[in-house]
Amino acid sequence: MQHQGVHYDTGTMFRGPGYAISTRRTALDMSVVRRELEIVRDDLHANAVRIVGSDLGPMTVVAEIALGLGLEVWFSPAFFEYPLEETGARLVAAAEAATPLYTAHPGRVVFGPGLVVGKSVTERLQRLKGDPVQLSNGKLDEYLAVLMPRLRAVFDGPLTYASLTFEQVDWGPFDYVGVDHYREARTKDRYVEMLQPFLSTGKPVIVTEFGMRTYRGAESSGTLGFGVIDTTRLWLHTRPVIGRFVRPRLKGVFQRDEAMQARELADTLDELERSEVAGALLSTFVTPGSYTDDDPRYDLDMDSMSLVKSLPDGRHGIVYPDMPWEPKEAFAAVAHHFAGH
Repeated sequence: MQHQGVHYDTGTMFRGPGYAISTRRTALDMSVVRRELEIVRDDLHANAVRIVGSDLGPMTVVAEIALGLGLEVWFSPAFFEYPLEETGARLVAAAEAATPLYTAHPGRVVFGPGLVVGKSVTERLQRLKGDPVQLSNGKLDEYLAVLMPRLRAVFDGPLTYASLTFEQVDWGPFDYVGVDHYREARTKDRYVEMLQPFLSTGKPVIVTEFGMRTYRGAESSGTLGFGVIDTTRLWLHTRPVIGRFVRPRLKGVFQRDEAMQARELADTLDELERSEVAGALLSTFVTPGSYTDDDPRYDLDMDSMSLVKSLPDGRHGIVYPDMPWEPKEAFAAVAHHFAGH
């Protein structure tokens, strides 16, 4: 694969009725960002990073750091739960923000958002099922047909769209075919086969999102492992005043299984190599708010797809004493693959 990379979240806002929560990366320490991206390049052996977020300011600064380190940038703004017209306006503004990056680093910046709202594949699917308009034949293409000229007017670099496998997209206007493609029990036997319609377009195919959570059974849950955090407690934890009295936890008893996560990611990467896709962007490098814990009830990292586990209480790691996280087994598995086995 020519493009081997990982997601780097600069702070994504998930809006809902009457409230908003985020991935809690809104105040970025750029010295930490630089060090993490150096590790992505030097130790994970990635050559690309998919920079996601809802605030164009931090996204742009992080992209500049990544480009300065020689990494390829897939600039992927995430604007969830806005009306389509406002989403379009925000995407045009994001493309304008990405233009100076591409001008300074031609051939190394790709603009590639997703459009269907929701903070996870599961929520995106639920949103589609609940909105018949979005399921209507041609509606997505109609929207993209209007949006693409607006993006082309402000961004001269390559464009893609992070689609879901069942979305019917006219890939003619795009430079790359993009698809979020997760491998789990229901898709394992036909994972590569499902990519064939995308490969048949003749354009380079990028798997824009794939990954695996870190608890036993996530690989066969039938929901990609989503839904193990007590979302009510998580929401209460984000509230002013009351938040400090509510500790986020998992909703049930789960067993940490780093070996499973590492094995599943290694197998997925092997399959993607076999499929001859042009690239794959793994979700995700780090999830800062999902702290690990010795008590499995509070080990929020089990719900994370990240390659490193965030440490609580200001602790730093052993492998990387300057970082507030420790690599998981998956880190080594992905690094081994990216380095060429």
